[in-house]
Amino acid sequence: MTLSGGQLKHAVLRVEGGAQAPADGGEAVGELQFMYNPAEITTSKAANWNRPPARGARSASKPEYHGAGPQSFQMEVWFDAWDDADVDVTRSVKALLGWTKPTKASMDKVPQPPILNVEWGASQVFQDYRCFLKSVSAKYVLFKPDGTPIRASCTIALEEVPEEPQGTNPTSGSRESRRSVVMDEGDSLAGVAYREYGDPGLWRGIAAFNAIDDPMRLSPGTRVLVPSLVEAKQLSVREP
Repeated sequence: MTLSGGQLKHAVLRVEGGAQAPADGGEAVGELQFMYNPAEITTSKAANWNRPPARGARSASKPEYHGAGPQSFQMEVWFDAWDDADVDVTRSVKALLGWTKPTKASMDKVPQPPILNVEWGASQVFQDYRCFLKSVSAKYVLFKPDGTPIRASCTIALEEVPEEPQGTNPTSGSRESRRSVVMDEGDSLAGVAYREYGDPGLWRGIAAFNAIDDPMRLSPGTRVLVPSLVEAKQLSVREP
């Protein structure tokens, strides 16, 4: 629900760093302005907790924190060209669909989607929120006599992308340049893998990279180097 009063500000979905061409060679679009602002915004975030089995225990075991999941947003946005005979909303819909694909520049490394920012006047809802477009569902609801769409409703889902750590050089192969994390009380390599890669199963790659034989015996305060996603996957496969 939005209240009347004040100057209307249109929400904008903008590509961080400017327009980036999708891998399929489609049009590079840098930003989209919504004709009608969202009437509702749904946000969610979950933590990953695990309860290891405790044989013979009289009560449930203590939960172990394995990291937090990404924050996500869902909302409906509209594109409208009723007052402009030369505008076709198909372009805006195709731009959204294109943002669900990897960028052309990332295809030589690890395919990555364009990073997006949401701006809506003085709203703090999306402040410092970096995200990628996880899904788009578009519905054309109004057409010209010749079949050209002039109004479209799009339901979009955005998912959080963590900030890049300062001073990280992702192209360097030296162990000295790697980012590191310090293990906290109750932390685990699976939790680190979930926070870094979104996949707790890649803990084996972190263990192999750090020559850790028994990850269950890591004490709080232990510093662990974080390999790249590609290295973590490769090392995890090698592990029996």
